Amino acid sequence: MSALVERNECNITAISRTDSKGSFHKDIKIARVDYEKPDTLVAALQGHDALIITMSVFAPPGTQAKIIRAAAAAGVTWIMPNEFGMYNTDEAQNDTIGPGKAEDRALIESSGMSWTGLTCGFWYEHSLSGPGLYGFDIAKREVEFFDEGTQQINTSTWPLVGRAVAEILSLPILPYDERDKSLTLWHYHNCMAYVSSFTLSQRDMFESLKHETNTTDDDWDVFSTPAKERYEKAKKAMKSGRRDAFAKVLYTRYFFPGEDAGLFEKGHGLDNELLGLPKQNLDAATQAAIKLGESGYWSKYGQRG
Repeated sequence: MSALVERNECNITAISRTDSKGSFHKDIKIARVDYEKPDTLVAALQGHDALIITMSVFAPPGTQAKIIRAAAAAGVTWIMPNEFGMYNTDEAQNDTIGPGKAEDRALIESSGMSWTGLTCGFWYEHSLSGPGLYGFDIAKREVEFFDEGTQQINTSTWPLVGRAVAEILSLPILPYDERDKSLTLWHYHNCMAYVSSFTLSQRDMFESLKHETNTTDDDWDVFSTPAKERYEKAKKAMKSGRRDAFAKVLYTRYFFPGEDAGLFEKGHGLDNELLGLPKQNLDAATQAAIKLGESGYWSKYGQRG
């Protein structure tokens, strides 16, 4: 949200549950709502033109649909739905999170509103620092390569994602006239924008990690697991009730060798240049991930809401 706040072009309201412990920028108004009472959502959304939805993958089923219906009732015209991850093929998305996001996009359209989704890949700092997400446990100096660790994916930092959101929602809705060829929000009407900080493999991440920790291969416990085998084991664990297995299912699916499920730039291209997004330094992003892990972020992760 900081990228939107810095522009000082709009009034921003953060909608949060009444029992949430989440904190927000001092310049953002906070509206506490009860998702079981739609009127509280409608009241919080009234007077706003656009809605950005960000929520946990573990939010109760149907939560995003409730927000979408409330937005329609409040007169919101444009929604950025809860994407902010991997969308390349329906097959890969259905293998991990199911068809719910596509259904919610259809609900936005049928409710008379427009949407723009942002596909940015997994968040780099979060995913590199999170034990096992990208296959690394930095504190333990462990590396699990999926197959040979050479499958490339797209991944984005938090600052780049925030900047992309701000750039998209700051666009004029339509051209000024038929001679106006500048970029408008309508360019992203009911479709995805694709952005990425880096295109890289686990091997590339490892090289950056070694550089930023001043270590060598000998300082790390390195092993390899076939991605499809890791995925199937995680699926079985998830079906048995292990909630933590979902992350393995989600991440591993996008590293299947040769499928390029996580390399969305290959099939869709990138909007970085069109949106004027800055190039980023991989080692600086890796250092941010290391500091995030050292900050206690993951010990408090389950308490966020």
